[in-house]
Amino acid sequence: MKNFNSSALHSHSQSTNHIRERNSRKYSLLSVLPLRFSLRGYGFCMATLFLFCFGSLFYQLNGGPPKILLDIRQYLGLCGKNHWSVKMAPSRLFIHKDRVARHLVSCLHDCKTRKGGSTYLDDHGQPAPRVLPFPSQVIYNRVGKCGSRTVVILLRLLAEKHQFNLVSSDIHNKTRLTKHEQVDLMKNISSIPQPFLYTRHVHFLNFTRFKIEQPVYINIIRDPINRFLSNYFFRRFGDWRGEQNHLIRTPGMKDDERYLDINVCILENYPECSNPRVFYIIPYFCGQHPQCREPGVWALERAKQNVLENYLLVGILEELEDVLLLLERLLPHYFTGVLNIYKSPDYRKMGNMTGTVRKQTPTLEALQVLYHRMRYEYEFYNFVRDQFHLTKKKIGLKSVSKPPAYSNDFLQQLALRTPEPLDEDEELETDLEDANSWLVHP
Repeated sequence: MKNFNSSALHSHSQSTNHIRERNSRKYSLLSVLPLRFSLRGYGFCMATLFLFCFGSLFYQLNGGPPKILLDIRQYLGLCGKNHWSVKMAPSRLFIHKDRVARHLVSCLHDCKTRKGGSTYLDDHGQPAPRVLPFPSQVIYNRVGKCGSRTVVILLRLLAEKHQFNLVSSDIHNKTRLTKHEQVDLMKNISSIPQPFLYTRHVHFLNFTRFKIEQPVYINIIRDPINRFLSNYFFRRFGDWRGEQNHLIRTPGMKDDERYLDINVCILENYPECSNPRVFYIIPYFCGQHPQCREPGVWALERAKQNVLENYLLVGILEELEDVLLLLERLLPHYFTGVLNIYKSPDYRKMGNMTGTVRKQTPTLEALQVLYHRMRYEYEFYNFVRDQFHLTKKKIGLKSVSKPPAYSNDFLQQLALRTPEPLDEDEELETDLEDANSWLVHP
């Protein structure tokens, strides 16, 4: 018994030592595991960070979120989306009526819960205005005869497709406003349900001056002489939609003025073909200051500054397809699919109706005189064109622009002629060299 007990005690001590040794081994292994887990975790974090950065870069280069995320967002917000029809008397604004009212009603019925039968609106009231995490307030203070009607037709189609509020003013001949008119208009614009895009022929409005949130601006300009000629004949003869529309618009225009030869108007210095009438594009970007209406360096520099500080994009009509591509990249929630619409046969048929009829090309002498009068306009146009090309280069956009309106042969012929000075006391050598440079390299 003694020996048995002794062996039992010996075996018990051995088993106890064995357990201790095993536990110590276990703890030593566990002490190594955190290091291994930390290395794996570090690698996982770095891989996740890399994927996030790559995905973010891909997101920005492609102009916005993937289509599947847009579809999901549209699906989730479909039943809570509100469609407005607003009438604003002070500034005579209107929002194009949404054409999916019946779909909205059916959507509200579909959103009812199966058991209770109540809708979200029944339980919670009207949803809050949809403020988007991207520019949801856009102003297109469109310059006259720079393709604005073409763009507005596209916007009407896009507003239905993407369900934003397109707000157009029916005021076409009041671009300069008093201080009180500016404040009233800016308050009306700011009260439009977001997201919205507001269009009107109006000179730049500085919202921050009156402590109102500044919207994003966009615009399009074109070669100043081409714009002037288009406006000259449009006022007299309209476009392919019919002359009667503009005979009604200009009832006070007499026949001798309506059929006035463009060369006579320019060379004999009629008011319509001289300053300040031909100083037209710059005031749209300079603003409402009285000095913005005077042709000169002050208005030119202020317009340039506003383009850099307040405009998301200012395109040129000669490269309209590139403008639409950039708008689709910069504002995908408004302009996604715009180029497909623009190139569609149905739109082409409708868009061709906005072309001015009975346009004529002035003589070479008249063009030189007109270019000299519009030298500030051309300096601004060249500045905007350079900025537009710089934006295209940064985004990596391949150009699909159209050729200029005038043929190269015509421009070279004009550049090779020796111009005569307008006045005996006026030195024009520098200006004419600039003009010839523009004509050779449009």
